[in-house]
Formats: sequence, structure tokens, C-alpha cells
Amino acid sequence: MNTYPSKLLENAVNELAKLPGIGKKTALRLALYLLKKEIPEVEAFGSAIIKLRQEIVYCEDCFNISDSRKCSICANPKRENDLVCVVESIRDVMAIENTGQFNGVYHVLGGIISPIEGVGPGDITIHQLLARVHRNGTREIILALPATIEGDTTNYYIYKRLSELNIRVSTIARGISIGDELEYTDEVTLGRSILNRTLYETQLSRK
Repeated sequence: MNTYPSKLLENAVNELAKLPGIGKKTALRLALYLLKKEIPEVEAFGSAIIKLRQEIVYCEDCFNISDSRKCSICANPKRENDLVCVVESIRDVMAIENTGQFNGVYHVLGGIISPIEGVGPGDITIHQLLARVHRNGTREIILALPATIEGDTTNYYIYKRLSELNIRVSTIARGISIGDELEYTDEVTLGRSILNRTLYETQLSRK
């Protein structure tokens, strides 16, 4: 049990320790670090966090985080709006963008189907994806979900829902190891997996 010389310090440590991957010792180091900084620097830090939570919104088209109703990717006229890459999270968008190999747009599901965790199709943005496809005349859907049982389940569900439409459904090449998340894959491997994508039907026939 830690004994703090100040209740204010203890409160700060307790709040910082709520962050993922931050234990009480790290939280104490961070709190003491902030205590040494000039007040304007700490105020700028606090203001940035508050504005992040209060002012950030989700893109009305792709559900990526944005400063306005439509994110900079969806609003870019140079992007191929009929080429949609379906990803699990915002971190995956950032990982793919860092490759510089994709010029389409995204759709962030906000999770993947996982019956064990109680996550069904209605808990993520699959319905919005289907509505978007009907609305925008999508040419191709690229499934870029984790190479896990849950990711494969989600891939198959989306594929079946799109099967009646005249849309190419592809999936990134499996240069990514089973269980790997896109954000931890090196940019070269991830970029190649997008460029070398294959029809989803082809992968089904191999199973």
C-alpha cells in the first residue's frame, strides 16, 4: 500500500493508473514528471485531452475519428470512393495509411463478431456498411480483418450479406501471421498484402 505525501498527488496517480498498461509505479512517475513542468505546459496537456474527448466526432461515412462530420480521407476527391477497405478499428486505418499503398476509403466496424464476448453483427457497423454499399455504388470491398477465428467469422458474414450484389469482395493476402493485428504488422508486409489481395471466394475454396 502506497503512502502519498499529498492527497492531490494520490488522486492524480489513481487517475493515471486507469489508463491501459499504466500501473501505479508508472502513474507516479508520470504525475511527478507533470509536477515538474511549468503550469502552461500542464494546462496545454490537460486541454488537449479534454478537447479530444469533447470535440472529436466519428465520420458519418466510414466511422473513422474526425474533427468534422466527414473525415479527411472520405472528403478527399482524389480517393477512390468505390473501393472500400473494411477494418476492425481506427488503429488499422492508421496502419494501412502508413503504407502509402491504398488510395480507396475505409469502413471501421468498431469490433468483430465474437459470440464468446457477446458481440454480434448488430453491435458493430455492418448494417451501416451494407447501407453505404447500396447508397454509393461500391465497386470492391476489401476485407482487412484480423486473421483469427473471430475475424474469419466476420469476413464470412459480410461476404454472405454482399453475395447477392454485383460487388467484388476480396481479402488481403495472408502474408500476415494467424492472430496478428494489422497495427503490429510492418508497413512493407501490410502494403504488399493489400496490393496482392485475392478474391474472398478463392480463399473459401482453399479451406
